[in-house]
Amino acid sequence: MKALTHTLLPILMLALVPMAQAQRIHAFVTSGLTLSQIEGDELKGFRQTGNTSGVGALAALNNSRTLGLSIEALFSQRGAYNSYGEPYVGRITLNYVDIPLLLHFQDRRGGMLVGAGLVYGRLVQQPHGTLKYNPNIFIPDTTDMEFAKHDLSAALDFRFTVWRGLQFNFRFQHSLIPVKRDWHFIDKLGQQERHIYRNAYNQSIALRLIWQF
Repeated sequence: MKALTHTLLPILMLALVPMAQAQRIHAFVTSGLTLSQIEGDELKGFRQTGNTSGVGALAALNNSRTLGLSIEALFSQRGAYNSYGEPYVGRITLNYVDIPLLLHFQDRRGGMLVGAGLVYGRLVQQPHGTLKYNPNIFIPDTTDMEFAKHDLSAALDFRFTVWRGLQFNFRFQHSLIPVKRDWHFIDKLGQQERHIYRNAYNQSIALRLIWQF
């Protein structure tokens, strides 16, 4: 993680140089909670909790400051969790370094900042956790639990000013490419055994506090 941080921060600073020259840039720090699921793992619900934190900058693109561009360097946790027993019990934690690049529109009257864009994620730790299941009912294939090292997601972002430079942020992300292909499941609940293959995608909700300088 230390080596990745030393690599990403210079890249982030170089990307911000053109915006800084226009003197319309505001740096910020952020930290919060992620709620996530893996679409395609036969589990439902944003039950996996994790952390997200990092640094970023927002630059105004016009004189009225209604349009902005932001870039960030984040550590974010995603994954899946189920404790109800059906179809199986498990916890999967995926640790990423994320680089979001978002275009924002600011409502000058209401103070809301709405953004959309792309998030590149680099998986820095393959899944860890536990999977427990009834072999007579439903079996996820655990022999190959390697996930893709790269994740590209679409993101929607909403920010509200709480007090001065303090903002509350809601962000939704959905992977555009599978983070795991052809995940194999065996369903024995019916009269005939079924083999299911699913492509898996990350979905996450981030609830963060942002302090903008």
